[in-house]
Amino acid sequence: MAVSDLIQQARTRFGQSPSVLLRADEPTGEKPWEMFVTDEHTEHYLAIKTGGDSDRGMLTGALGVGGVTVLLMCSILILSGNTDGILTGVILAAALFVIPFLWETRRPLPLPILFNRRTREVYFDHNGKLYHSPWDGIQALAGEFVMVGPHTGGMRNASLEILVCRLGEPDNALLVSLGLPMGKTLQMQKGFWEWLRAYMDNGPWFDEHGQHSASDAYVKKMLSAHTNPTGFLAYRRQRIAEKKAANEGKNYLEWTDTVLYLGHLLFFPMNWLQEFTYNIAKRRSRNRWPRIVTERLQPNGPTTRLLDLERERGLDV
Repeated sequence: MAVSDLIQQARTRFGQSPSVLLRADEPTGEKPWEMFVTDEHTEHYLAIKTGGDSDRGMLTGALGVGGVTVLLMCSILILSGNTDGILTGVILAAALFVIPFLWETRRPLPLPILFNRRTREVYFDHNGKLYHSPWDGIQALAGEFVMVGPHTGGMRNASLEILVCRLGEPDNALLVSLGLPMGKTLQMQKGFWEWLRAYMDNGPWFDEHGQHSASDAYVKKMLSAHTNPTGFLAYRRQRIAEKKAANEGKNYLEWTDTVLYLGHLLFFPMNWLQEFTYNIAKRRSRNRWPRIVTERLQPNGPTTRLLDLERERGLDV
Protein backbone atom coordinates (compact mmCIF):
# COMPACT_ATOMS: atom_id res chain seq x y z
CA MET A 1 0.00 0.00 0.00
CA ALA A 2 1.35 3.43 -0.96
CA VAL A 3 1.28 6.46 1.32
CA SER A 4 -0.96 8.26 -1.19
CA ASP A 5 -3.59 5.54 -0.70
CA LEU A 6 -3.44 6.05 3.06
CA ILE A 7 -3.89 9.80 2.59
CA GLN A 8 -7.03 9.21 0.55
CA GLN A 9 -8.41 6.87 3.21
CA ALA A 10 -7.65 9.40 5.95
CA ARG A 11 -9.34 12.22 4.06
CA THR A 12 -12.41 10.09 3.48
CA ARG A 13 -12.64 9.36 7.18
CA PHE A 14 -11.49 12.59 8.82
CA GLY A 15 -12.07 15.28 6.22
CA GLN A 16 -9.75 17.65 4.41
CA SER A 17 -7.23 18.42 7.16
CA PRO A 18 -4.01 20.08 5.96
CA SER A 19 -1.61 17.39 4.75
CA VAL A 20 1.11 17.00 2.17
CA LEU A 21 2.93 14.07 0.60
CA LEU A 22 6.71 14.43 0.81
CA ARG A 23 9.17 12.54 -1.37
CA ALA A 24 12.86 11.80 -1.05
CA ASP A 25 13.66 13.26 -4.48
CA GLU A 26 11.56 16.43 -4.17
CA PRO A 27 12.60 19.46 -2.07
CA THR A 28 10.01 21.05 0.17
CA GLY A 29 11.36 24.58 -0.12
CA GLU A 30 12.24 24.72 3.59
CA LYS A 31 15.67 24.86 5.16
CA PRO A 32 16.82 21.74 7.03
CA TRP A 33 15.80 21.71 10.70
CA GLU A 34 16.58 19.30 13.51
CA MET A 35 13.58 18.70 15.77
CA PHE A 36 15.43 17.52 18.92
CA VAL A 37 14.80 13.87 18.06
CA THR A 38 18.28 12.81 16.92
CA ASP A 39 19.77 10.06 19.04
CA GLU A 40 22.96 9.58 17.00
CA HIS A 41 24.36 11.40 13.97
CA THR A 42 27.28 9.46 12.51
CA GLU A 43 29.04 9.22 9.18
CA HIS A 44 27.14 6.10 8.16
CA TYR A 45 23.76 6.23 9.91
CA LEU A 46 21.32 8.56 11.63
CA ALA A 47 19.28 7.33 14.61
CA ILE A 48 15.95 8.98 15.44
CA LYS A 49 14.36 8.58 18.87
CA THR A 50 11.02 6.80 18.77
CA GLY A 51 9.72 8.27 22.04
CA GLY A 52 8.88 6.46 25.24
CA ASP A 53 11.15 5.95 28.23
CA SER A 54 12.80 9.35 27.77
CA ASP A 55 12.83 9.59 31.56
CA ARG A 56 14.78 6.34 31.92
CA GLY A 57 17.35 6.77 34.67
CA MET A 58 15.39 9.37 36.62
CA LEU A 59 14.57 6.91 39.41
CA THR A 60 18.23 5.94 39.69
CA GLY A 61 19.20 9.60 39.77
CA ALA A 62 16.74 10.51 42.51
CA LEU A 63 17.40 7.48 44.73
CA GLY A 64 21.12 7.54 43.96
CA VAL A 65 21.38 11.08 45.32
CA GLY A 66 19.55 9.81 48.39
CA GLY A 67 22.19 7.11 48.71
CA VAL A 68 24.98 9.70 48.49
CA THR A 69 23.24 11.71 51.21
CA VAL A 70 23.15 8.63 53.44
CA LEU A 71 26.89 8.08 52.86
CA LEU A 72 27.61 11.70 53.81
CA MET A 73 25.63 11.26 57.01
CA CYS A 74 27.58 8.08 57.77
CA SER A 75 30.84 9.96 57.20
CA ILE A 76 29.78 12.66 59.65
CA LEU A 77 28.94 10.01 62.24
CA ILE A 78 32.32 8.32 61.76
CA LEU A 79 34.17 11.63 62.15
CA SER A 80 32.24 12.30 65.34
CA GLY A 81 33.25 8.91 66.71
CA ASN A 82 29.79 7.34 66.51
CA THR A 83 29.90 4.11 64.49
CA ASP A 84 26.52 2.70 65.49
CA GLY A 85 24.43 1.81 62.46
CA ILE A 86 27.18 2.63 59.95
CA LEU A 87 26.97 -0.77 58.26
CA THR A 88 23.20 -0.44 57.92
CA GLY A 89 23.65 3.02 56.40
CA VAL A 90 26.20 1.78 53.86
CA ILE A 91 23.95 -1.12 52.84
CA LEU A 92 20.99 1.26 52.49
CA ALA A 93 23.04 3.69 50.39
CA ALA A 94 24.20 0.89 48.08
CA ALA A 95 20.66 -0.45 47.73
CA LEU A 96 19.29 3.00 46.86
CA PHE A 97 21.62 3.08 43.84
CA VAL A 98 22.16 -0.53 42.78
CA ILE A 99 18.55 -1.75 42.80
CA PRO A 100 17.03 1.00 40.60
CA PHE A 101 20.17 1.03 38.39
CA LEU A 102 19.91 -2.68 37.62
CA TRP A 103 16.15 -2.44 37.10
CA GLU A 104 16.41 0.47 34.66
CA THR A 105 19.44 -0.74 32.69
CA ARG A 106 18.19 -4.31 32.23
CA ARG A 107 14.87 -3.25 30.74
CA PRO A 108 15.34 -2.69 27.00
CA LEU A 109 14.81 0.77 25.56
CA PRO A 110 12.76 1.18 22.37
CA LEU A 111 15.13 0.93 19.43
CA PRO A 112 15.50 4.09 17.33
CA ILE A 113 14.58 4.53 13.68
CA LEU A 114 17.76 4.09 11.64
CA PHE A 115 18.57 5.90 8.40
CA ASN A 116 21.48 4.07 6.76
CA ARG A 117 23.46 6.23 4.31
CA ARG A 118 25.60 3.35 3.05
CA THR A 119 22.72 1.21 1.82
CA ARG A 120 20.19 4.08 1.59
CA GLU A 121 17.63 2.33 3.76
CA VAL A 122 15.42 2.92 6.78
CA TYR A 123 15.11 0.34 9.58
CA PHE A 124 12.47 0.12 12.30
CA ASP A 125 11.92 -2.44 15.05
CA HIS A 126 8.35 -3.17 16.13
CA ASN A 127 8.00 -5.67 18.98
CA GLY A 128 11.08 -7.54 17.81
CA LYS A 129 9.97 -7.59 14.15
CA LEU A 130 12.18 -5.84 11.59
CA TYR A 131 10.56 -3.36 9.20
CA HIS A 132 12.41 -1.51 6.47
CA SER A 133 12.09 0.73 3.44
CA PRO A 134 14.52 1.81 0.73
CA TRP A 135 15.24 5.53 0.85
CA ASP A 136 15.05 5.97 -2.91
CA GLY A 137 11.38 6.41 -3.71
CA ILE A 138 10.30 6.70 -0.08
CA GLN A 139 7.31 8.88 0.73
CA ALA A 140 6.30 10.64 3.93
CA LEU A 141 2.93 11.91 5.07
CA ALA A 142 2.97 15.25 6.89
CA GLY A 143 -0.35 16.30 8.38
CA GLU A 144 -1.41 19.22 10.53
CA PHE A 145 -4.23 19.08 13.07
CA VAL A 146 -5.53 21.00 16.08
CA MET A 147 -6.12 19.56 19.55
CA VAL A 148 -8.67 21.47 21.63
CA GLY A 149 -8.82 21.22 25.41
CA PRO A 150 -11.20 22.84 27.92
CA HIS A 151 -8.34 24.65 29.68
CA THR A 152 -5.70 25.05 26.96
CA GLY A 153 -7.78 26.03 23.95
CA GLY A 154 -6.59 25.00 20.51
CA MET A 155 -3.05 23.64 20.09
CA ARG A 156 -1.64 23.16 16.62
CA ASN A 157 0.25 19.91 15.97
CA ALA A 158 1.82 18.29 12.95
CA SER A 159 2.88 14.69 12.36
CA LEU A 160 5.44 13.24 9.97
CA GLU A 161 5.12 9.55 9.10
CA ILE A 162 6.79 7.12 6.72
CA LEU A 163 5.64 3.74 5.45
CA VAL A 164 7.80 0.69 6.22
CA CYS A 165 7.24 -2.99 5.41
CA ARG A 166 8.12 -6.05 7.43
CA LEU A 167 11.13 -7.98 6.20
CA GLY A 168 9.93 -10.97 4.19
CA GLU A 169 6.28 -9.86 4.37
CA PRO A 170 5.92 -6.86 2.03
CA ASP A 171 2.14 -6.76 2.52
CA ASN A 172 2.62 -6.18 6.26
CA ALA A 173 3.20 -2.43 6.54
CA LEU A 174 3.32 0.23 9.25
CA LEU A 175 3.13 4.01 9.31
CA VAL A 176 5.97 5.12 11.59
CA SER A 177 5.96 8.56 13.18
CA LEU A 178 9.25 10.46 13.03
CA GLY A 179 9.01 12.12 16.43
CA LEU A 180 6.10 13.39 18.48
CA PRO A 181 3.68 15.79 16.74
CA MET A 182 2.87 18.03 19.73
CA GLY A 183 3.60 21.72 19.26
CA LYS A 184 4.91 21.34 15.73
CA THR A 185 3.73 22.91 12.49
CA LEU A 186 3.64 21.66 8.94
CA GLN A 187 6.51 24.01 8.10
CA MET A 188 8.65 22.57 10.90
CA GLN A 189 8.01 19.00 9.75
CA LYS A 190 8.93 19.94 6.19
CA GLY A 191 12.16 21.38 7.55
CA PHE A 192 12.90 18.13 9.39
CA TRP A 193 12.22 16.17 6.20
CA GLU A 194 14.80 18.41 4.50
CA TRP A 195 17.20 17.53 7.32
CA LEU A 196 16.77 13.84 6.52
CA ARG A 197 17.10 14.47 2.78
CA ALA A 198 20.28 16.48 3.31
CA TYR A 199 21.77 13.73 5.47
CA MET A 200 20.91 10.86 3.12
CA ASP A 201 21.80 12.64 -0.13
CA ASN A 202 24.52 15.13 0.82
CA GLY A 203 25.68 14.03 4.27
CA PRO A 204 26.95 13.30 6.69
CA TRP A 205 27.75 17.02 7.01
CA PHE A 206 25.88 19.78 5.23
CA ASP A 207 25.22 23.51 5.44
CA GLU A 208 22.06 25.50 6.23
CA HIS A 209 20.86 24.99 2.66
CA GLY A 210 21.25 21.21 2.77
CA GLN A 211 24.30 21.19 0.50
CA HIS A 212 27.29 18.97 1.24
CA SER A 213 29.91 20.53 3.46
CA ALA A 214 33.33 19.37 4.59
CA SER A 215 32.67 21.09 7.90
CA ASP A 216 30.33 19.75 10.56
CA ALA A 217 29.74 23.25 11.99
CA TYR A 218 26.09 23.65 10.97
CA VAL A 219 25.08 20.13 11.99
CA LYS A 220 26.84 20.43 15.34
CA LYS A 221 25.24 23.82 15.92
CA MET A 222 21.75 22.45 15.32
CA LEU A 223 22.33 19.36 17.46
CA SER A 224 23.78 21.43 20.31
CA ALA A 225 20.57 23.47 20.52
CA HIS A 226 19.10 20.55 22.48
CA THR A 227 20.83 20.83 25.85
CA ASN A 228 20.83 17.88 28.21
CA PRO A 229 19.98 18.61 31.87
CA THR A 230 23.65 18.21 32.83
CA GLY A 231 24.46 21.04 30.44
CA PHE A 232 22.25 23.56 32.23
CA LEU A 233 24.93 24.28 34.85
CA ALA A 234 27.61 25.02 32.25
CA TYR A 235 25.17 27.14 30.26
CA ARG A 236 24.25 29.23 33.32
CA ARG A 237 27.94 29.64 34.18
CA GLN A 238 28.61 30.84 30.63
CA ARG A 239 25.75 33.33 30.82
CA ILE A 240 27.10 34.75 34.08
CA ALA A 241 30.58 35.06 32.55
CA GLU A 242 29.13 36.92 29.55
CA LYS A 243 27.30 39.36 31.83
CA LYS A 244 30.48 39.89 33.84
CA ALA A 245 32.44 40.71 30.70
CA ALA A 246 29.72 43.01 29.35
CA ASN A 247 29.52 44.98 32.62
CA GLU A 248 33.29 44.94 33.19
CA GLY A 249 32.82 43.00 36.42
CA LYS A 250 30.55 45.56 38.08
CA ASN A 251 27.01 44.82 39.29
CA TYR A 252 26.60 42.00 36.80
CA LEU A 253 25.10 39.32 39.04
CA GLU A 254 21.30 39.33 39.38
CA TRP A 255 19.31 37.38 41.96
CA THR A 256 17.81 35.21 39.22
CA ASP A 257 21.31 34.15 38.14
CA THR A 258 22.13 33.11 41.69
CA VAL A 259 18.90 31.15 42.15
CA LEU A 260 19.20 29.38 38.79
CA TYR A 261 22.88 28.58 39.27
CA LEU A 262 22.34 27.11 42.73
CA GLY A 263 19.31 25.17 41.45
CA HIS A 264 21.27 23.65 38.57
CA LEU A 265 24.14 22.89 40.95
CA LEU A 266 21.76 21.15 43.36
CA PHE A 267 20.22 18.96 40.67
CA PHE A 268 23.45 18.25 38.75
CA PRO A 269 24.28 14.97 40.58
CA MET A 270 20.77 13.62 39.97
CA ASN A 271 20.85 14.67 36.29
CA TRP A 272 24.29 13.11 35.85
CA LEU A 273 23.15 9.79 37.30
CA GLN A 274 20.02 9.89 35.14
CA GLU A 275 22.01 10.42 31.93
CA PHE A 276 24.61 7.82 32.93
CA THR A 277 21.88 5.23 33.51
CA TYR A 278 20.12 6.12 30.26
CA ASN A 279 23.33 5.77 28.24
CA ILE A 280 24.06 2.35 29.76
CA ALA A 281 20.52 1.18 28.95
CA LYS A 282 20.86 2.53 25.40
CA ARG A 283 24.13 0.68 24.79
CA ARG A 284 22.62 -2.56 26.06
CA SER A 285 19.58 -2.12 23.81
CA ARG A 286 21.71 -1.80 20.67
CA ASN A 287 22.46 -5.51 20.85
CA ARG A 288 18.80 -6.24 20.02
CA TRP A 289 19.22 -5.27 16.37
CA PRO A 290 19.52 -8.37 14.16
CA ARG A 291 22.86 -9.07 12.54
CA ILE A 292 21.46 -8.30 9.09
CA VAL A 293 21.14 -4.68 10.27
CA THR A 294 24.24 -4.26 12.44
CA GLU A 295 26.59 -5.53 9.73
CA ARG A 296 25.19 -2.94 7.31
CA LEU A 297 25.93 -0.16 9.78
CA GLN A 298 29.63 -0.98 9.75
CA PRO A 299 31.99 1.02 7.48
CA ASN A 300 33.02 -2.14 5.61
CA GLY A 301 29.70 -3.99 5.86
CA PRO A 302 27.47 -5.22 3.03
CA THR A 303 25.94 -2.59 0.77
CA THR A 304 23.07 -4.70 -0.54
CA ARG A 305 19.65 -3.46 0.51
CA LEU A 306 17.19 -5.65 2.37
CA LEU A 307 14.84 -5.03 -0.54
CA ASP A 308 17.37 -6.65 -2.88
CA LEU A 309 17.61 -9.68 -0.60
CA GLU A 310 13.83 -10.02 -0.70
CA ARG A 311 13.87 -9.91 -4.49
CA GLU A 312 16.55 -12.61 -4.56
CA ARG A 313 14.11 -14.77 -2.59
CA GLY A 314 11.50 -14.22 -5.28
CA LEU A 315 9.27 -11.82 -3.36
CA ASP A 316 7.26 -9.32 -5.39
CA VAL A 317 8.56 -6.05 -3.92
